[in-house]
Amino acid sequence: MIKPVKDAAQSSVSFYRTITSSIRLLPDFIIIGAQRGGTTSLYAYLSQHPQIAPAVTKEVHFFDNNFEKGIGWYRTQFPFLIEKSIAKNIGKQNFITGEASPYYLFHPHVPERVAKVVPGAKLIVLLRNPVDRAYSHYYHEVELGHEKLSFEEALAQEEARTHEECARIVADQHYRSYNHQHYTYLSRGIYANQVQRWLNLFPREQLLVIKSEDFYADPDGIFQQTLAFLDVRTIGQKPSQWYKQHNHSTYKQAKMEPRIRKRLIAYFEPHNNRLYKLLGRDFGWEQ
Repeated sequence: MIKPVKDAAQSSVSFYRTITSSIRLLPDFIIIGAQRGGTTSLYAYLSQHPQIAPAVTKEVHFFDNNFEKGIGWYRTQFPFLIEKSIAKNIGKQNFITGEASPYYLFHPHVPERVAKVVPGAKLIVLLRNPVDRAYSHYYHEVELGHEKLSFEEALAQEEARTHEECARIVADQHYRSYNHQHYTYLSRGIYANQVQRWLNLFPREQLLVIKSEDFYADPDGIFQQTLAFLDVRTIGQKPSQWYKQHNHSTYKQAKMEPRIRKRLIAYFEPHNNRLYKLLGRDFGWEQ
């Protein structure tokens, strides 16, 4: 007996609902770094948008520290496909999801992994003056109990602490390095090398590069710019108190000694110039 067309259509709808209710999404966007550059705050603002659903946790760390868990595990960090279908078909609006793991920008294997798993994902990069980023990073590690040396000693020991670790990470896809993640105060500020790795695999228009200092000075403007990049509707200007700072260190930081700052400015100058040339933009970090 041939099933009536109406019954067949209902069965198809029922089957579709069953499938979409069990499948989870992969990210439409990823904030890939840099650490201590405002990633937590920007992600928090985006997560409050009605068309953006956050991951289970902000820093999923799939492409760096959890890649061996597989794509199935990664999907469990995001909303169900049916939520996107409801938003699109009933609400007539876009629905996207994403995560923010600032170690992604720096980890050497992540760009290739992202390109294989979510090649169409939009990538957001926040770049902070590398001198200020290094100092903030240092106090972040002190506050978390990872760092016992003084700032100057930590800088002097970075090469010895991390050189072999970097080589091991490159040689072994499964190797996780504590030192590489926590003690790379200078290396993480050499942005040109990191951004170039991503541009080798993704077109320039797929990356939104934000100067962190612009974000701090005009959070609403950068927020609206990011929404436009993600192709979700912009929203009315929010009051300044809406843009509270997230992940702000409560540890009392001493002011950086002028001689150390001067030395770091000189250290980063050639690397900054390479970044300016790569992106066609002067970030003005020579102070």
